[in-house]
Amino acid sequence: MTTAKLAAAPAAGREFDPVATARSLLRAARRASLATLDRAGGQPYVSLIGIASDEDGAPLLLVSNLARHAANIAGDARASVLAAEIGVGDPLAHPRVTLFGRCTAVDKSAKKARWLARQPDSAMYFDFADFHMLRLEPEGAHLVAGFGRIVDVAWNELRTEIGDAAALFGAEPGIVAHMNEDHADATRLYATRLLGAPDGDWLFEGVDPLGCELGLDGRSLYLPFPERVTSAADVRRMLVRLVGEAKAGEAAG
Repeated sequence: MTTAKLAAAPAAGREFDPVATARSLLRAARRASLATLDRAGGQPYVSLIGIASDEDGAPLLLVSNLARHAANIAGDARASVLAAEIGVGDPLAHPRVTLFGRCTAVDKSAKKARWLARQPDSAMYFDFADFHMLRLEPEGAHLVAGFGRIVDVAWNELRTEIGDAAALFGAEPGIVAHMNEDHADATRLYATRLLGAPDGDWLFEGVDPLGCELGLDGRSLYLPFPERVTSAADVRRMLVRLVGEAKAGEAAG
C-alpha cells in the first residue's frame, strides 16, 4: 500500500486530504506520462518518461534532444505530467494526478545527486551531452483519487515551502547515504510497518520538509512526517520517532 493510497482511503474519522494525496503521488512517482503539443501537427503527443521531484515538489525531467517530446517542448513549452498509482483491479479506482504548466531548462549538474538518488539506472547516460534537464513549472493540478474524489488543486497549495529549509537540502545527500549505509533496517520498517509495503531491501531516496521517499526495484513510496522539519537535526529526531512508531506497531501486530 502506498502513501497515496493511504491518503486516498483515510482511516475512519479522518477526512480525505486532496493536497496530501496529490503531493504523495508526485513525490513517489518515478515514471509518468508526459503530454506535449506535437511540433509537426499540433496534436497532443504523450510519451513515457522518468521523473523525480525537485525540492518544492515540481517534476524534473531528463530529456534527450533526440526525443520527439524534446522537439515539441522547444516549439511550445506547455506540457502536462500524469502520475498514477498502479495496482490490481479497476485502474479507475486508483489515484492519479495531472500537473500542468510550462517546461523550463535547469542546470542538470546542480540536480545530479537529487536525480540519481531517485533514478539510479540513468547514471550511464546522465552526463551525455544530448541529455538536458527540464523542470515543469506547475500552474495547477487535477486530482482523481477514486470514484467521487475529483479535485482541482492550485500549485500554491500543493507546493512544498522550502524558504526555511536550505540547511535540510544541503544535508540531504549525506542523510540519504547515512540512512542507506547505517540504517537500512529503519528504512525497511518505515516501508513495511508504516506504509504496509512488501518486505524487501528498501532504500532511502530523499527527504523534504514534509516527508521522505523510499524505493525498491523501481517502486517508490512517500512517507509524510507528522511534523514539518527544516534541518538535519530535525530529520534525525523525526526518523528516530518514526522508528519507535514502527516498532510499536510491529509489537502490537
